[in-house]
Amino acid sequence: MRHSFNVDLRGIVDLLSRHLYSSPRVYVRELLQNAVDATTARVQADATPPGPIWIEPCEATGDGTLRIHDSGIGLTEPQVHELLATIGGSSKRDALGLARHDFLGQFGIGLLSCFLVADEIEVVTRGPGDAATVYWHGHSDGHYTVSDGPPREEQGTTVTLRARRDFEHWLGTSTVTELARHFGSLLPYEVRVGAERVTATDLPWRARYPDPEERRDVLLRHGAKLLGRRPFDVIDLAVPEAGLDGVAFVLPYESHPGEPEAHKVYLKRMLMGERVEKLLPAWAFFVRCVINADELRPTASREQLYDDDLLDETRTALGEQLRAWLVRLATTEPDRLRAFLAVHYRGVMALALHDVAMLRIVDEWIEFETSEGRITLHEFRHRHRTIHFTAASDEFAQLAGIAAAQGLALVNGGYTYHAEILQRLRLLDPDLEVRRLDQAELATRFDPLDPAAEFAAREFLGIAREAVAAHGCEPVLRTFSPAELPVLYLEGREARRAADLRAVLEEAGDVWAEFADGGGEEREEAGRSGPVLVLNHRNPLIARLTSTANARLVRLSVEALYGYALLAGQRAVRPGDAAGVNRAFLGLVEHAIHQEPDL
Repeated sequence: MRHSFNVDLRGIVDLLSRHLYSSPRVYVRELLQNAVDATTARVQADATPPGPIWIEPCEATGDGTLRIHDSGIGLTEPQVHELLATIGGSSKRDALGLARHDFLGQFGIGLLSCFLVADEIEVVTRGPGDAATVYWHGHSDGHYTVSDGPPREEQGTTVTLRARRDFEHWLGTSTVTELARHFGSLLPYEVRVGAERVTATDLPWRARYPDPEERRDVLLRHGAKLLGRRPFDVIDLAVPEAGLDGVAFVLPYESHPGEPEAHKVYLKRMLMGERVEKLLPAWAFFVRCVINADELRPTASREQLYDDDLLDETRTALGEQLRAWLVRLATTEPDRLRAFLAVHYRGVMALALHDVAMLRIVDEWIEFETSEGRITLHEFRHRHRTIHFTAASDEFAQLAGIAAAQGLALVNGGYTYHAEILQRLRLLDPDLEVRRLDQAELATRFDPLDPAAEFAAREFLGIAREAVAAHGCEPVLRTFSPAELPVLYLEGREARRAADLRAVLEEAGDVWAEFADGGGEEREEAGRSGPVLVLNHRNPLIARLTSTANARLVRLSVEALYGYALLAGQRAVRPGDAAGVNRAFLGLVEHAIHQEPDL
């Protein structure tokens, strides 16, 4: 047996108010949408010049109701049943015989939203020709009546809302005027609230001026109202396939990539929202757009855009136009490009991850931290054919001076996008070699001791090896610059991986003993290629320490230097490391108190 759903209109209204619409204020937008659609339908049907859409707030009517009048297509009684009482069952093309994409909304769902502020809705409408006037009276409990009444003199529709209790203020003059101007100021037909006109003459970016600079200045002032500050620049946008035109305002301040988009979007000149997302590619966070589109689809709430193929194509096209603006700026206005990059370099860096033209701008214009100071990658790679980079800024801070002294070209890749940009440089320079720095490789660039000094230090190295053996570290004696640096802790990638494994196993304790036993191969590998403690024989302290006869003093000093190297390199200090450093510190204090002769 076939059954029909029972629809609780009060429940639907509650659902709309709590989950679909962000606020009851959208009822004005829905009323305007219906009036505009009716006017559009009549203009297309009989080429009648459109009359104004007129809203009478409750103060004007004098009976606590709000009325909105239009001289649009009007409805016949069958259309009233189909469009006003059927939610989601038909489109306007079905009822009016006109192209669906010419309309802003859907009569049924639009009128239903009025129950957010009203308990009763009355519609008086007259269709084309000699059609009879129809009276439709809907109630928030889910029933409606259709009746005859005095004939309406002109074709068109009047909608009357009778406010719900405690919602009377939503029908007042100040609120309605503000909302009508907010949603409908750019509509193509005249809209009045009482005697006040709330619509503008044209879209701001379509206005024509004899001087292009005058137009630009007007748009920048418009952008200043939107952003609170004068924009850095304004960019014209157009995507004919989406019926889209508008402008993008380049922010005069930095915007974080993680911040949500906040674009102002009109659909068929009705404001859809001021915080619309997904309009632009993710990298284009340095602009805010104001656009109008005729073909893009809104979501059910009409506060965001429906993410379909057309929106995806539109997003790509708008990204290309922003990219073209950046390339043009680099070509014709380098000083302005520098000013732009000083604020928005991260946006350009994000784009350069996918676009070679933007990569070229980054290469030529953005300075990176290098072992030779701040310099553009373009200049740096013309000085060096092999470039190393660190994955972390603290690693760069530790090794930059040492790398420079050894003639090693080093770049700080620890900032957002920097490492990825560096690895893409081969797209511009195929013969360039770019690789992440392996600290173990850095140690191979240090000079060995001369044979006599190495022979004299053999006993010292033996004691040093015993001192740091428990830390899984191998001491080596080298000479390197700068001489002020006594010691350096270096760890190759394989050694770091093994150290991470050791730390996990140590923390796990007996719980994972079975798995820890299986890590013998990794521990053995770590022993062969583990971290090294490089003692700088060029440093006076280390040179003197190598000739110290007091074995205990040497052991304590080496363990203290190990802790110093960890801290200087911003390495994690494990419990065993901390215990060794404390032991060395207390031992050296005790030695100083007793004033050993070798001190």
